[in-house]
Amino acid sequence: MNDLKHKFLLDETVTFLNHGSYGACPVPIFEDYQTWQKKLEQQPVKFLKTDIWNALRNSRLSLSEFVGCNEDEILFFHNPTSAIANVINSLQLNEGDEVLMTDHEYGALVRQWNLWGEKNKVNVIQQKIPVPVTSKKEFVENFFRGVTKKTKVIFISQITSPTAIIFPVEEIINMAKEKGILTIVDGAHVPGHIDINIHELGCDFFTGAIHKWLCGPKGSSFLYVKKSHQNWVKPIIYSWGKNGDDPGPSEFLQDFQWQGTRDMSSFLTIPKAIDFFLEYIQPNQVHCRKIILEAFSRFKSIFGTNAISPGSDWIGQMVSHPLPKDTPTDLKEILWNKHKIEIPIFEWNGDFYIRSSFQVYNEKKDLDSLMSVLGSIF
Repeated sequence: MNDLKHKFLLDETVTFLNHGSYGACPVPIFEDYQTWQKKLEQQPVKFLKTDIWNALRNSRLSLSEFVGCNEDEILFFHNPTSAIANVINSLQLNEGDEVLMTDHEYGALVRQWNLWGEKNKVNVIQQKIPVPVTSKKEFVENFFRGVTKKTKVIFISQITSPTAIIFPVEEIINMAKEKGILTIVDGAHVPGHIDINIHELGCDFFTGAIHKWLCGPKGSSFLYVKKSHQNWVKPIIYSWGKNGDDPGPSEFLQDFQWQGTRDMSSFLTIPKAIDFFLEYIQPNQVHCRKIILEAFSRFKSIFGTNAISPGSDWIGQMVSHPLPKDTPTDLKEILWNKHKIEIPIFEWNGDFYIRSSFQVYNEKKDLDSLMSVLGSIF
């Protein structure tokens, strides 16, 4: 594990326990990223009119095999927020229809759904999922209490951002299919974190970040669009499409792939990111999860607050834990300014939480340092 730290560009004087926010790019992937950028700048016209298409196809092929779907079902976006925006704004729902999600969803996307819902007079419902979660059966039952005859879309995270819980989305999707409800999965934290096979999952849409747990450069994400929906999902930004240089293979892809001049180098590093994952990250994930389970237990011991899940299969390489009511309001600043520990502290549903991530560049001493400092405060 120690040798892997030197494969990343992170400041070694910082105890970095916040991989979940923006990821961290290893040196080989970052160098590949810069190589593509240099190729772009050496001959911009040739690169953007000719070379880019085959390179993008190679990335789609590599990623589609990794996430379990077809190459022509993948679109690249710079982030999941942009990806989901294109789905939301393509929906043709009627006044009074409902979109159902949990109260654990990512705040920026909740805001996006709400703004769209207000404009189109569609009701966006956040079903409360109480914590601690206890069983998949209870979770699914709680969630589906929010389903009505007006529910047309379910939007749900597979791994939540604030609570870092792995949701039983396959069970949700299966029940949604029985009711004819469209399913959109926010899988921002999924690729490179837990196993994923989109076709087996069975959702209609899935977005994932490459720059998080798969460790790609910032600005690399994707959207899966099931083939049966490609006739009505339209881009927010229209450019040349079929009248441009993109050879296809479909008008759907042509409409999305070229959206004006932009640097698409981050997308072209995906094969390199997957190779790095398979060689260095995947073999060490069991160790990372073992450390996170230790963090799960030690948080309970130090804070004296209840965990929000049973641990085990509910968490991967990231865990959130509620802080005591008397927590210093400047805890994040104390951890950073005095101890150079980078870790998020945030409010969710009226309580404050600390969320720790553990990636292959972390060492056991990183967790020990955090717990030692927390122990001196609480």
